[in-house]
Amino acid sequence: MTLDTLVKPEVNANLDTFAPFDTAEFDHYVMTTYGRFPLTLVRGEGCRVWDDRGKVYLDFVAGIATCTLGHAHPVMVEAVTRQMQTLHHVSNLYYIPQQGELAKWLVDRSCADRAFFCNSGAEANEGAIKLARKYAKVKRGIENPVIITAHASFHGRTLATVTATGQPKYQKNFSPLVPGFHYVPYNDIEALRATIAELDRDQSQVAAIMLEPLQGEGGVNPGNEAYFQQVRQLCDETGILLILDEVQVGMGRSGKLWGYENLGIEPDIFTSAKGLGGGIPIGALLCKSSCDVFEPGDHASTYGGNPFVCGVALAVCQYVEASNLIENVKERGAQLTYGLQKLANQYPHLIELSRGWGLIQGLVLRSDISMGAIDLVKSAMEAGLLLVPAGPTVVRFVPPLLVTAEEIDKALLVLDRLFAAL
Repeated sequence: MTLDTLVKPEVNANLDTFAPFDTAEFDHYVMTTYGRFPLTLVRGEGCRVWDDRGKVYLDFVAGIATCTLGHAHPVMVEAVTRQMQTLHHVSNLYYIPQQGELAKWLVDRSCADRAFFCNSGAEANEGAIKLARKYAKVKRGIENPVIITAHASFHGRTLATVTATGQPKYQKNFSPLVPGFHYVPYNDIEALRATIAELDRDQSQVAAIMLEPLQGEGGVNPGNEAYFQQVRQLCDETGILLILDEVQVGMGRSGKLWGYENLGIEPDIFTSAKGLGGGIPIGALLCKSSCDVFEPGDHASTYGGNPFVCGVALAVCQYVEASNLIENVKERGAQLTYGLQKLANQYPHLIELSRGWGLIQGLVLRSDISMGAIDLVKSAMEAGLLLVPAGPTVVRFVPPLLVTAEEIDKALLVLDRLFAAL
């Protein structure tokens, strides 16, 4: 059974131009930093992609929660074309109107007052770390600031953000790591309080607590509302800054524009990337004016916030709002949640549970079976459905935000048939 039997792509002349890609030559010249699947994708449209042999796939990876509007969306095509025909890059030595417009759009629709633009989520988180450290020094007189993050978190691949990431597998062989980070269990307020007290006894002062509203790479693990509200209260009482990493859950993926809106709190600082540009590389560091201590020369990015990326990201943001795409996320998220839970009930010997928000959902496989997340992802790929692991036993579903009810049903049907075959 393949998805070709479920999805009938319209006739398109481009389908006749596909030719097998030489992966051996690719591997000869490109560093092997990725464990790639044996799949070469060459074209996309909406929630579908085609490989180099013309086979169609339903894309529930979306560049890992990045392609907000799917592939080849007319709004993005028009924005890319328009901006390349006018001005694509200058420098932050000058005022960039598109950057100002995008900053205003984000600030007007969030708790933030200011924005800084960069190229990725890792860079945005790096900027948040620097901002929190400077704030600790100039506003609170802390000489050796500590930032607390959570076990199973993921904040990026730069040396500082991989240190902030609470997963040793990402840190292996990269020591010495950046000092000034400490880890606590996620959703455990007592453990957090105990850690802060312990650090105080060691005369290390906490500058910030950095958390994901929902842990994506850590297994699609949603934040507990009561926990986050207690963290917010703790920060208010102590002067500790609360940083939220919205790189994966922000820009509508959770069913609200920002993940923190699901938790009933506001952060002091938060970061965005992935879905912000719909696949165009952009990251953003956003903060309240009370903690904006950056001055000229403190932080910078050559490409960050250039006319091209900001023009395209603004078009994505405006389309998300004008088309009420977040309402689609709520409806399709509810449909996906129901379907995954139904599978969990139907195959309890294979599936432990499902969890998530909106269109970031995780199917947790039982740990006592021989099939892991990577095995299910490979089987689904053979059947024409693209999924992505989120740990050894969790399969992640992060389709474009414009996914249809029919496409959700097709994905669930593929999974049902795969589980039935097992």
